[in-house]
Amino acid sequence: MKPLTNTNLFKTPLILKITAFTLISITFFYLGKHWSNGGYQQLLFFSTPENSISISPNNDRSFNITPLISLNQSDPTLTDQATTISPHTDESPPPDPNRTFGIIDSDGKMSDDFEAGQFDPDIVENWGNRSEIENESKDLRFRAKKYELCPVSMREYIPCLDNVEAIKRLKSTEKGERFERNCPEKGNELNCLVPPPEGYRPPIPWPRSRDEISEMVPDIAFGNHTRVVLDVGCGVASFGAYLLSRNVMTMSIAPKDVHENQIQFALERGVPAMVAAFATHRLLYPSQAFELIHCSRCRINWTRDDGILLLEVNRMLRAGGYFAWAAQPVYKHEQVLEEQWEEMFNLTTRLCWELVKKEGYIAIWRKPLNNSCYLSRETGAKPHLCDSDDDPDNVWYVDLKACISRLPENGYGANVSMWPSRLNTPPDRLQSIQYESFIARKELLKAEDKFWSETIAGYVRAWRWKKFKLRNVMDMKAGFGGFAAALIEQGFDCWVLNVVPVSGSNTLPVLYDRGLLGVMHDWCEPFDTYPRTYDLLHAAGLFSVERKRCNMSTIMLEMDRILRPGGRAYIRDSLDVMDELQQIAKAMGWQATVRDTSEGPHASYRILTCDKHLLRP
Repeated sequence: MKPLTNTNLFKTPLILKITAFTLISITFFYLGKHWSNGGYQQLLFFSTPENSISISPNNDRSFNITPLISLNQSDPTLTDQATTISPHTDESPPPDPNRTFGIIDSDGKMSDDFEAGQFDPDIVENWGNRSEIENESKDLRFRAKKYELCPVSMREYIPCLDNVEAIKRLKSTEKGERFERNCPEKGNELNCLVPPPEGYRPPIPWPRSRDEISEMVPDIAFGNHTRVVLDVGCGVASFGAYLLSRNVMTMSIAPKDVHENQIQFALERGVPAMVAAFATHRLLYPSQAFELIHCSRCRINWTRDDGILLLEVNRMLRAGGYFAWAAQPVYKHEQVLEEQWEEMFNLTTRLCWELVKKEGYIAIWRKPLNNSCYLSRETGAKPHLCDSDDDPDNVWYVDLKACISRLPENGYGANVSMWPSRLNTPPDRLQSIQYESFIARKELLKAEDKFWSETIAGYVRAWRWKKFKLRNVMDMKAGFGGFAAALIEQGFDCWVLNVVPVSGSNTLPVLYDRGLLGVMHDWCEPFDTYPRTYDLLHAAGLFSVERKRCNMSTIMLEMDRILRPGGRAYIRDSLDVMDELQQIAKAMGWQATVRDTSEGPHASYRILTCDKHLLRP
């Protein structure tokens, strides 16, 4: 055999392949290094056997990735892909210093001199009134037609409070019936998307600092014994905003006023508030809910109809709780006003309320701790005690009653722990609610708390919830309040309205005993709040239950009405409703993505995460 010469060596197929591969590898190495230094973010390379980390050459560089983010957001299929982002880009503005937005003045009063939030163009979408849904899959079991925008006249529309035809048919309005729920006959006839007003801006940022204020009500331990308060006829919720700095949650209520929209202003400022009126029905709060009920110039005739309205206050007031009344009959000495004070004093005396203090313009009474005073009154004294079979926690479309709600003989509701320990202490009334369970209820409450504590901690890590601008939050199926408790545990500067659906167990007393806010509602009907009210809507296990009673699109359209542009909805539910919910969300213009729960891809539940955009015609 002849030896191979150099010429023959390079002509062999094997040597040619090796040489070519080497040259190509060297070429790509230098090209890759050049491109990497020119504009891509650092990467971390992990070596599995030694668990070591080597850092890319771009360790000390930062880059503007705005074009990449825009490209990513334009394609919903890319939203789940991870992106490494430098904490500071070369072109980013300097961090914004702490600023006070003038919402509350030095006297604790609301101010109209506020600064609106910055406008985010990324949440705006030219919607029009087209009927098609883009990127619609062909293998879906359910398809929703794209919803149109409602007329501009409906931009502040509240279905059950703006039902003009139903209000015209009322036999009487002298007791405030026109301010109560008068829902459409079909529950919710809304089949369009309520548009924002012209020039709509994002909500006003919650202030990062609040002024100290002096004691207003003596002998009340704000933030310790007194945790949950009701403010009646609240104006723009100055009193509730004042108490927030004391760790007190105040539900501010007032009737809908087409001229002032006071509740809407309060919610825009991030203060808990609802549209509600003392008229002919019970308010949607349980018995013994509030440690303090406050009425300052609320223009309510508490003594009319045998004191039926003050008896509703008595029902909602916790045993040993306080009623504070600031009104002209307290401090003015005109004959008519003095007669009104005499009527009020006599009524409160018959209710066994103790006049704690009358000073200046305010009078403060305290409710008794038990029924002994009621039972020791003269025979035939009015108001009489309610029948023993009357349920004071039954509030959905229940007429007011001119009787004194009995306090539980076992003292339940009177003995709640101090805040904040009461949040994690199973209350006594947990044992008295009607609840289907085969294990101890205290264990159920603790298990729910543990579940949501771990779940919210996962949301914070995986989906960066701490970066969300959360202030007004609603849990649409609250249970024992574990979701709200988890947000408090995580240190979110927000408040949660815990909604207890009428289709389930009435857990409202437990929520209030834990120091949380809650209300009862039927999700087959509209909710009594203004459009664009909440930053986050949370619904866990709601649709799989309520779809047996009403259309899921009805609930979703109501969610769209009360959710702010730029707000989010997190829906956790069973697999068999996810396709339909996702298509309805897309038909409303939401950006919706179905995600696995922490149990993994084979779990029977999924999470639908939704972002609402600001739709323009």
